[in-house]
Amino acid sequence: MSVLERNNVKLSGSGERSMVFAHGFGCDQNMWKLVAPAFESKFRTILFDHVGAGGSDLGAYNSAKYASLEGYADDLIEIGKELELKDAVFVGHSVSAMIGVIASLKDPAIFDSLILVGPSPRYIDDGEYVGGFSRAQIDELLESLSDNHLGWSAAMAPAIMGNPDRPELGEELTNSFCRTDPDIAKEFARVTFTSDNRDDLQRVTARTLILQCREDIIASENIGEYVKQHIPHSQLVMLNATGHCPNLSAPGEVIAAIKAFV
Repeated sequence: MSVLERNNVKLSGSGERSMVFAHGFGCDQNMWKLVAPAFESKFRTILFDHVGAGGSDLGAYNSAKYASLEGYADDLIEIGKELELKDAVFVGHSVSAMIGVIASLKDPAIFDSLILVGPSPRYIDDGEYVGGFSRAQIDELLESLSDNHLGWSAAMAPAIMGNPDRPELGEELTNSFCRTDPDIAKEFARVTFTSDNRDDLQRVTARTLILQCREDIIASENIGEYVKQHIPHSQLVMLNATGHCPNLSAPGEVIAAIKAFV
């Protein structure tokens, strides 16, 4: 199976430059359905699913390879080489923001611009660093997901989405979480919520845009500011949006911010 089949890569649009969209935990490329089409007139848009998500080849999932975010970054680089990407734009949501950071450090030629939507280099508090969760809270979250994947999804997805006045958004994210293979979701969650990529930020050379929402229980405003302070050549844009998934809840805001940057 080719890498493009393995990761369910979908190509659209036209243009000399490419724009790659990467989804977050419990999601798939469908999370970009309201954003990616806006760039098809000027970019070749590339959507894909991380192995274990969406229409990817579940048989390609390997617990050892994906025990760290580097395994996912290696896949991203492999996709980039197959498509001969150079100086492309990377748009990564949530955990994929750090996956993109890692990929850009391992192969700087692929991306000259990073757009990080709701990024967090570390979710667990550490001394003066406020990641938003204690180690005990993360352990409890992971245990709950392991014990009852569907129940965890139904409880957590609406809280992550925010926007309680628009319950259909929380329902969409819940359904996405519930479609994920429970065993893979458990392992991806552990990698996501226990990784620490703070030291990687200062090594980033690509120009970087950070998109931040208010009332985001996963990546709060102070984390967006932390990322900005530690990535050279970066800028932070506070979206007129709440929750952790502006690609669904406020696509117009995301599109406008990206267009102004690229």
